[in-house]
Amino acid sequence: MSGIGTLNEKPLHAALKEFYAHPDDRFEVKVDGFFIDIVQGDLLIEIQTGNFASIKSKLTKLTQERRVRLVYPIAQEKWIVKLPKNKDGEIIRRKSPKRGRVEELFWEMVSFPQLLAHPNFSLVVVMTKEEEVRHFNPNLNWRRRGWGTVERRLLDLAEQFVFEQPADWLSLLPDGIEEFTTKDLAEKLDINSKLSQKMVYCLRKTDVIEMVGKRGRANLYKVVNS
Repeated sequence: MSGIGTLNEKPLHAALKEFYAHPDDRFEVKVDGFFIDIVQGDLLIEIQTGNFASIKSKLTKLTQERRVRLVYPIAQEKWIVKLPKNKDGEIIRRKSPKRGRVEELFWEMVSFPQLLAHPNFSLVVVMTKEEEVRHFNPNLNWRRRGWGTVERRLLDLAEQFVFEQPADWLSLLPDGIEEFTTKDLAEKLDINSKLSQKMVYCLRKTDVIEMVGKRGRANLYKVVNS
């Protein structure tokens, strides 16, 4: 199966396509005006390694009539590979201290939270071990000190999370949580407060949590029918 439908693809995208493909699948098929990574029977599989905003209209249209599964990788472990600045330089490889988490998907999921509860939509978050290859360009954003990402390379798969129906999203909430604010959720999950807000926003769209009142100035939420 090596090499099928991977022309001009970035390495991470191509590797994930090969991993999730079955022998009888079709690749890069045009469906309803959109090219689909993998057509697996009546299931359309899209692999997205970038932002979700760019595929919002595509998924919104396709899920009206077809079953769509989105595969999204998050680097649980990452090694930074810096290419030489010049022909006499050396490749530098180091492990990043940051560890990716499944909750990070909500940074992107706010692009189309209404799909989380759509019966034709499912999502697979695959936690990966990756290399991120960077090259030096002095014209890039100063915050990156001139280093920009060239590509991501898959080293290994750690685990995956499958979300096929609204109730599946409850697995991301802390055990035993009852009424909570976004601050409570951020503290219990040890995540950024802004990420917690995006998570709550998306989960409300699935109708698995609801706002039930206030605690001081903060909105108070709870799991529906808990």
